[in-house]
Order: sequence, then C-alpha cells, then structure tokens
Amino acid sequence: MNDRFYSVEQVAERLGLHVRTIRTYVRDGRLKAVRIGKQYRIAHEDLEAFTGRPVPESPRETVGRHRRTDVSSIVEVDAISPETAHRLTTALTASVAHRGQGDEPLRIETAYDEGRARMKIIILGSPGDTARLLDYIEAVLAS
Repeated sequence: MNDRFYSVEQVAERLGLHVRTIRTYVRDGRLKAVRIGKQYRIAHEDLEAFTGRPVPESPRETVGRHRRTDVSSIVEVDAISPETAHRLTTALTASVAHRGQGDEPLRIETAYDEGRARMKIIILGSPGDTARLLDYIEAVLAS
C-alpha cells in the first residue's frame, strides 16, 4: 500500500485545475478524500482511480531531477553620473535580452537616484551568470 496523501492544492497543481474545482469534486463525492480538521487529504490510489491513469510524480518527488541554484544580488554604486548609470543599465539589459532559449533564467532590475548619485542593481540568476555580470559591472565602472 502506498502512503502518499496530497492536499487539495497539490492535486489541483498536478491536474492543472483550480483548487475550487478539486474541492467541488471532493464535496460531490466524485473524488474520494479524507477530511482532517478543516483540510482534505487525497490518497495517491484514489487520485489514480479518479484520473484513470498513473499520477506522475511532482518535480519535488523525482529522484533524478535537475538541480538549479539561484543567486540574488544587490549592487549599490555611489557617486555615479546619470550618463554612466544609463550606459550601465542599457548594457546590462542588452546582455539579458540576447540570451539563448536554453539558458538559465536571468533577471536584472536597476534604479537610479539622481539626487544621491546612487545606483542600485538587482540580479537574479545562476551563480555563473551572476558572477559574469558582476565582472561586467566592475569593468564598466572602471572604464
């Protein structure tokens, strides 16, 4: 016997349905579930009986899954001119826009405070991509 139980939210995610739809199926008796407190739990076997096919494992349960590591970095640059901030923003935006389709996700946000001559750069991406961008930022600021 399999001891896996799923929440209504997990079942909705697996089946690509809205949570309310799954709750309706449970309340109508179309999908067997056990009520524990205020929440429903659906057994793996009952979910397979409901769908009529094996239920695929979620990415979190897959043993041989691809591991991804993300980095969040905030770079603050003081005493930077508006022109240099604009040049750096344009260069960073262009470097993200010209990435290949199979590349890891990479996101950059920039903000410039002209009154304080301060720029903030937020980078969200893989460690390697983040390191390359940090080197790039350093090179642009050194020039």
